[in-house]
Amino acid sequence: MNSNKTQLLQWINEVSFAMTEMVLYLDTHPDDADAHAYFDHFKEERNKAMSLYSANYAPLTLDSMSDTDPCSQWSWASEPWPWEGGIC
Repeated sequence: MNSNKTQLLQWINEVSFAMTEMVLYLDTHPDDADAHAYFDHFKEERNKAMSLYSANYAPLTLDSMSDTDPCSQWSWASEPWPWEGGIC
């Protein structure tokens, strides 16, 4: 796997983790405006990263599949599975 792909997957994991942590925090602090801004920032970063990964490699989730290219809608299934050396 090339380093750009690996780095992008790592970034997706990092921003996804930040979002999950903020959801847990916001469950108990729903009025924290700074936390909402932090969450929104990382949500935007994750969406950009997921779109970039989908455009260059393959969709990681069903909601990141291309709506414009019907021939590649199920290309996510062509990526190697974790037991075949792919990254989960």
